[in-house]
Amino acid sequence: MTLFLGLGIAGVALLALSLIFDGILEGLFGGVLDGLFDGLLSLPVIAGFLSMLGFGGAIVLGTTGAGTVAATAAGLFAGLVAAWLTWKFSRALMRDQTAATPRGDDLVGTSGSVVTAIPADGYGEVLLRLAGQPVKLAAKSPVPVERGTEIWVEAALSTTSVAVRPVER
Repeated sequence: MTLFLGLGIAGVALLALSLIFDGILEGLFGGVLDGLFDGLLSLPVIAGFLSMLGFGGAIVLGTTGAGTVAATAAGLFAGLVAAWLTWKFSRALMRDQTAATPRGDDLVGTSGSVVTAIPADGYGEVLLRLAGQPVKLAAKSPVPVERGTEIWVEAALSTTSVAVRPVER
């Protein structure tokens, strides 16, 4: 019983350590094993197997009259199931795709308003919306633009500045 509980506790401790050291086993040997096991040697998978081997064996040993061999077999089965489920769940999480990260070029063609007046061929500030969030950027215009004027973004000059023109209505 003590051995099974020790394995279960070691698995839980390894799971806690996997939050910091995940990927270490897969990166050993200079990447020779890279892709060979496809996540089967990850620390969460090993921790799931080890903890269920220990706790499953301890439960069977403590609740039934079965011997150590039956408890070990039941623990191995529970450990393999837990390892497989952990591996499948982690693969599903890794495949989860999010929307593309917005870039500065996504601002071209959007409208906004001038926050700080823009002198001719100088810089001011504009307030735009990028992915639904307000973004304040430096703005350059060939003509002077007063504060509060609605503008149109013509180009992204850098990650923090845009070329604009006033909207004519």
